[in-house]
Amino acid sequence: MNIIVTSNYETLSEAAAKRVVEVVKNKPKAVLGLATGSTPIGMYKQLVVYNRENLVDFSQVTTFNLDEYIGISAEHPQSYRYFMDHNLFNHININYQNTHVPNGMAKDIQAECEAYDEMLRNGGGIDIQVLGIGNNGHIGFNEPNSALTVGTHVTALAKGTIEANSRFFNTTDEVPMQAITMGIGDIMKAREIILLASGNTKADIICRLLEGKIDTHIPASLLQAHPNVTVIVDQLAGQHI
Repeated sequence: MNIIVTSNYETLSEAAAKRVVEVVKNKPKAVLGLATGSTPIGMYKQLVVYNRENLVDFSQVTTFNLDEYIGISAEHPQSYRYFMDHNLFNHININYQNTHVPNGMAKDIQAECEAYDEMLRNGGGIDIQVLGIGNNGHIGFNEPNSALTVGTHVTALAKGTIEANSRFFNTTDEVPMQAITMGIGDIMKAREIILLASGNTKADIICRLLEGKIDTHIPASLLQAHPNVTVIVDQLAGQHI
């Protein structure tokens, strides 16, 4: 596991964006695994700039997002499809049909999960997976538990996750209690993983992630078993390293 501590959030975002650009330049038909949340926004903004400056071409790229809330439509301002459209997809030269986010409004959610895993397999696997990390160590919406699920599945959000995500909604009661998420197995199959963390609130969990122990109650700790992971943090998130 490689660790990069940057001076601030802006340099973190630039470092992450440059690595994604390198992957796409080396493989124009790359498959990107993407994350939502506040941390990757700076990376997405930088990717938009690079695309506008003709430094990277997304026209043949395929993307798969980690997760989506159950029960809100793609048009909802807090859906992850909406997030991706407004922070990245609408601003780069990607084929929109090649961007994939789970459908949280599917009539048959289990069938949606199975179909998403099939698309991942048919797409040839993820070349680089971008991850954030929750304060409790979740990646995607794989919450701490005594056992973790391999494939795409429905998950109940932990109380702490709901509280953390409530800042994006008017009230905590509006936060969906369930989501569709890629499983740990889906994530671990990626050929490369970059995990991003920024700010004081992530300092403790980053320290625990790097303790050298694998614990399903810290789902991100399983990344230690992956052969190609880079953790990119700013000084605040990396203060205990």
